[in-house]
Amino acid sequence: MLEARQLPGHALAELANLFVDVIKGGSLTNGKSLELFSTVLTALASSKENLAYGKGELNGEEFKKQLINTLCSSKWDPRSVIHLANMFRDIPLSGEELQFVVEKILRMFSRLDLQEIPPLVYQLLLLSAKGSKKTVLEGIISFFNQLDKKQKEEQRVPQSVDLEVATMPLDQLRHVEGTVILHIVSVINLDQDLGEELIRHLKAEQQKDPGRALCPFSVALLLSVAVKHRLQEQIFDFLKTSITRSCKDLQFLQASKFLQDLFPQQYDITAVIMEVVKNSAFGWDHVTQGLVDLGFSLMESYEPKKPFGGKAADNSYGLSKMPAQQACRLGASILLETFKVHEPIRSDILEQVLNRVLTKAASPVSHFIDLLSNIVVSAPLVLQTSSSKVTETFDNLSFLPIDTVQGLLRAVQPLLKVSMSVRDSLILVLQKAIFSRQLDARKAAVAGFLLLLRNFKVLGSLSSSQCSQAIGATQVQADVHACYNSAANEAFCLEILGSLRRCLSQQADVRLMLYEGFYDVLRRNSQLASSIMETLLSQIKQYYLPQPDLLPPLKLEGCIMAQGDQIFLQEPLAHLLCCIQHCLSWYKSTVHLCQGAEDDEEEEEDVGFEQNFEEMLESVTRRMIKSELEDFELDKSADFSLSSGVGVKNNIYAIQVMGICEVLIEYNFKIGNFSKSKFEDVLGLFTCYNKLSEILREKAGKNKSALSNKTARSFLSMGFVSTLLTALFRDNAQSHEESLAVLRSSTEFLRYAVSVALQKVQQLEETGQTDGPDGQNPEKMFQNLCKITQVLLWRYTSIPTVVEESGKKKGKSISLLCLEGLLRIFNTVQQLYSARIPQFLQALDITDGDAEETDINVTEKAAFQIRQFQRSLVNQLSSAEDDFNAKEMQSLITVLSTLSKLLDPASQQVLLSLHVVAGIVWEGGYQMGLASVGSDIVHVLYKSPVGLLRELAQDIHACLGDIDQLLVLGQVDKVLEEVDWLIKKLTSLGSDTSDSSQASNQTQALEKGIILQLGTLLTVYHELVQTALPAGSCVDTLLRSLSKTYTILTSLIKHYIQACRSSSNTIPGRLEKLVKLSGSHLTPQCYSFITYVQNIHSESLSFVDEKKKKKKEGEAAAVSTVMAKVLRETKPIPNLIFAIEQYEKFLIHLSKKSKVNLMQYMKLSTSRDFRINASVLDSALQEHNSEDAENEPHNDQEGSSKGYKANKLWENRARPGSSLSQTFGKQQHKLLKD
Repeated sequence: MLEARQLPGHALAELANLFVDVIKGGSLTNGKSLELFSTVLTALASSKENLAYGKGELNGEEFKKQLINTLCSSKWDPRSVIHLANMFRDIPLSGEELQFVVEKILRMFSRLDLQEIPPLVYQLLLLSAKGSKKTVLEGIISFFNQLDKKQKEEQRVPQSVDLEVATMPLDQLRHVEGTVILHIVSVINLDQDLGEELIRHLKAEQQKDPGRALCPFSVALLLSVAVKHRLQEQIFDFLKTSITRSCKDLQFLQASKFLQDLFPQQYDITAVIMEVVKNSAFGWDHVTQGLVDLGFSLMESYEPKKPFGGKAADNSYGLSKMPAQQACRLGASILLETFKVHEPIRSDILEQVLNRVLTKAASPVSHFIDLLSNIVVSAPLVLQTSSSKVTETFDNLSFLPIDTVQGLLRAVQPLLKVSMSVRDSLILVLQKAIFSRQLDARKAAVAGFLLLLRNFKVLGSLSSSQCSQAIGATQVQADVHACYNSAANEAFCLEILGSLRRCLSQQADVRLMLYEGFYDVLRRNSQLASSIMETLLSQIKQYYLPQPDLLPPLKLEGCIMAQGDQIFLQEPLAHLLCCIQHCLSWYKSTVHLCQGAEDDEEEEEDVGFEQNFEEMLESVTRRMIKSELEDFELDKSADFSLSSGVGVKNNIYAIQVMGICEVLIEYNFKIGNFSKSKFEDVLGLFTCYNKLSEILREKAGKNKSALSNKTARSFLSMGFVSTLLTALFRDNAQSHEESLAVLRSSTEFLRYAVSVALQKVQQLEETGQTDGPDGQNPEKMFQNLCKITQVLLWRYTSIPTVVEESGKKKGKSISLLCLEGLLRIFNTVQQLYSARIPQFLQALDITDGDAEETDINVTEKAAFQIRQFQRSLVNQLSSAEDDFNAKEMQSLITVLSTLSKLLDPASQQVLLSLHVVAGIVWEGGYQMGLASVGSDIVHVLYKSPVGLLRELAQDIHACLGDIDQLLVLGQVDKVLEEVDWLIKKLTSLGSDTSDSSQASNQTQALEKGIILQLGTLLTVYHELVQTALPAGSCVDTLLRSLSKTYTILTSLIKHYIQACRSSSNTIPGRLEKLVKLSGSHLTPQCYSFITYVQNIHSESLSFVDEKKKKKKEGEAAAVSTVMAKVLRETKPIPNLIFAIEQYEKFLIHLSKKSKVNLMQYMKLSTSRDFRINASVLDSALQEHNSEDAENEPHNDQEGSSKGYKANKLWENRARPGSSLSQTFGKQQHKLLKD
């Protein structure tokens, strides 16, 4: 070998040919001899001799090139591929030769055993140091992507695969992939250029075909490389951008049937990443750190923006639809699944989650708390090893916001049952926090103690089916073991109750938390009933006046506290009474019934506090009814302003008295059992409540204070509201008629009941829960919603607003309140209970109550409800003008649009509903100035074909005349967005050179879809721009929409210009027809429309000039307002003209490239500074000439009249309904016919 370089050229050539023959023959036994071959080829490359090759002669370099060409063109023995790859590293190769060698080795992958792939990949990566990095990476990723797809197919249809022909075991494939990834990472550590080439390649591929670029193998590779901090930021930015883009694309596709037909296979990167997590269980430890970092990066980049507990932050009830929310949830899923799969990294994930909960306390942390909760539920016993991290977190509870504390404690609750040390450390922290000076620390202590009381059951407690906390198998096991010492549990709970009693002397906020939490403790831990009830009894006795004739029955002055000039609420008495009422009600209905023949002594003790409470509530009820407002130092002359101490005190008193009345209303209704006397008491309590409510409303109107105008939150529970409404409006039992007549006689009470229902639904919509028992139980809330909806729907459809007696003139009518409630409920159900919409609609249909759940047809049931509201709409429009209610009209249309979202886009109900509502709005709404309500039903067409838009536009133009067009324009913009998205996809496909036949077919399908959509949109605009519109928002919207359309047309033309540059393809006939359509039927009408809009504004400006001449006082502001409005509304005109001219400019370029004269269909645009309408000018000149002939001397006097006639050019334009507009629909079908 050492002497080989000294050999003459012909000897080297013979040696090389010999080696080639051996390799071609497949007789190469080992790779040692190839070391000589590489030396021979290197020596040949530097040889200056001319060597015989075939019939001619070649120099050494050319001879070597021919040998390599022959070698790579021949068949290789699979056993020698690795040796050959290693050999080529030692040979100097040109770029072309290297590419040839790399492609040959990549082709050999499929012929090798799976175990031989990793060493070959390593040799190939080392060879890539010479060049062709992109080809190497692309080949490796593509190979493993194909193997993964093949494996999936085999798993999907295992029966069809013959066991003898099966390719490879799954675990073997995953281990090979893991080894290959390790090889690539180790080479990238030595060669940073390879890592940057990997990112560049995947970015370029992702633009063309995301499914090919980001497959499970390539994502795992990226995450492994990301551990190197130099490339981590680039990789994570790329992955996050890809994730949000994929989520947006999926959202786009799901919202449009048209796009779904064009893209039947939808790429979802979230599924790919979750597959990487699943694959990483096969020993891919090098991927796990990247997965963890990516998960936290996603959760931090796309975290909720609003405060914790708000509508946006707490989106666990509804489906997350925004791409950012989906990305955040993906991050949480990655971390949770990684935690389950990889034991070594669990403590790291837990520590990072807890750190973020602590350090991000000022910003929303609900998503981290949800993740922590899922982690704990998945493995509470496993977390015992990391309990020290949890106990460290407890030390900081006093410094966290109360919402974060409650969420954190709920999340770690299963861990408390299996770890005594964690529980003990929590109790120590909470006991310290009770005596803290900070209010938040005290509230945190109360929240923690209540949680412990709810979850550590004393032996003998009733099992509660209402418990909403999910308990896994490990927790059940923990419960079983916890029962070994029920006495310890009881002592533990009684000790906590002793700590909580101290809180009853602290601030009102702390007491309030306690009163709101006692009911849940009682419901889950019934053995604590006597202790809790005794505690409440001793507390209420501090404020209860037992003398039977003393008014008022409660000491309100003890509920407030003065500090200097400021007055504070010290005891939330209404909440205390509310807590007593709910606990007593639950105790009587549950525990008392289940005791049966228990110990007499215990029963007597229990009956003692029960009797005390009943007598007390009875006495308070009786005396509250007798009390006048003066007894509470409240009357109409009292000061209720919030700026003085007396006013604040009176406000506190009023809210407490109103709350007490509401609590007693619920209590007396429940125990009344439809007794007439009890319902008279209910009405008496409501009279007291209503007097105070009216005074507060009257004073709030005078003060104009934002705080004063805020309605106090009702103390009635959601369950009671549904029961009350059902009794008031739907109870037809003969035995109840006399007693219910008492309540039904008061219109104010009926209005109050519906108003409270509205308030409860609003609270549920905004926060996902309501106050009172079961307010956090989604199932109970859903049942109550269904009952309330049944009642409100019956009341509204049975007694319309027009028929209803108005009674007092102030306040909304009950029917209108019912309609507002229904609108809120429909929105709430779609937001929070989207999966249960079929059950909701079935509950509304009383006649079909026994139908099977599987038989529920959502479209039919939604259409039935739509028809009911359409009838109400007709009744509203056919009423006398005095009875017409614009607000109700608007609400009805909004209800219809909300229900229309439930319809199947492909059903006939969509089109029917649209035409009916549009007709109704025109028949009655437009004459009354309500045309704009039509814009609310644009949702109906959201998923429907664009052809419906054309029909609606023709309806507007032919039938409705001057109606507001926002109805159509909202949907047109959505179609434009779809087309714009398609053109971007088309451009990316155009740059893809591989799989030319498949790409060409997809490109043609996209082009056809885009052109047909644009062609139909042009017909929509053709109708709209010929409609005479009043100046206003719809003109502005139409002008902007037209500009966007021309911009998209320009993008399409640019795509074809690029296509003509890259290939000699001619433009399709469809495009030519589209250009013809735009030139003959849109652009001229656009210019006429611009002229028309400017004429309207010129009239407005002439009006302004007149005002200036008159110089009236006080007119200056009106003049400036009109001028500003004109300037604002004419602003889109230059943008539209520029868009049209840009479109024509690129048409000229395309005409030159394609050799097709597309400009023959475009007319020259007119100057907009000076216009001459030829037809009007001709008629004016003819008239002028005829008058000249008759009376020549009077020319001078009549010149001014001719000038006036010429000025009519500004006002003349084609009116709607012309023959052109009527026949255009047929013409466009002919033009676009394929």
